[in-house]
Amino acid sequence: MIVDVPIELDNGTIAHYEGYRVQHNLSRGPGKGGVRFHQDVTLSEVMALSAWMSVKNAAVNVPYGGAKGGIRVDPRTLSHAELERLTRRYTSEINIIIGPTKDIPAPDVNTNAQVMAWMMDTYSMNSGSTATGVVTGKPISLGGSLGRHEATGRGVFVVGSEAARNIGLEIKGARVAVQGFGNVGAVAAKLFQEAGATVVAVQDHRTTLYNPAGLDVPA
Repeated sequence: MIVDVPIELDNGTIAHYEGYRVQHNLSRGPGKGGVRFHQDVTLSEVMALSAWMSVKNAAVNVPYGGAKGGIRVDPRTLSHAELERLTRRYTSEINIIIGPTKDIPAPDVNTNAQVMAWMMDTYSMNSGSTATGVVTGKPISLGGSLGRHEATGRGVFVVGSEAARNIGLEIKGARVAVQGFGNVGAVAAKLFQEAGATVVAVQDHRTTLYNPAGLDVPA
């Protein structure tokens, strides 16, 4: 589904953004997949990600299908109020194909618990009743799950630890570099450090930090 997402900017002008929601396969259950806000989002990318979600859900045997969504926008250029209007309009546009028994969005690149709260509230208003099950990754106070914020980064840590074990590498004392230092990378780096590894480098879209003696990850 391709949607136009018009919003009024804070300066009174109207801006249009292109949004997508792709459902690859719903044979195992409702669609499950994140929503990303990024200036380079394309329909083909979202299609590929939705297919991978089908495989991921089947691989771990959870009863969901594969879906994914996104808006082609650089959220850093929007104010908090503009981001809310964008999220709510996008949710209203895809409202007809999402829902607890149809397709359940989640946070992804540049989206978080606040964005999920706006999506849940908008869907609930449109459906006439509170629907906490329409999204995951919500704030705890709105029915979110404990540990959800750290879950993806913890997955990186668990897979990395298993890969190291398979090649006979001890995590304690290992030197680790983390590319990407948002929610996922920052949590993964913190967990590797707590396990005894030395995090020597981290990188995000702005800069790279390197210290051969190890970085203070929380700092």
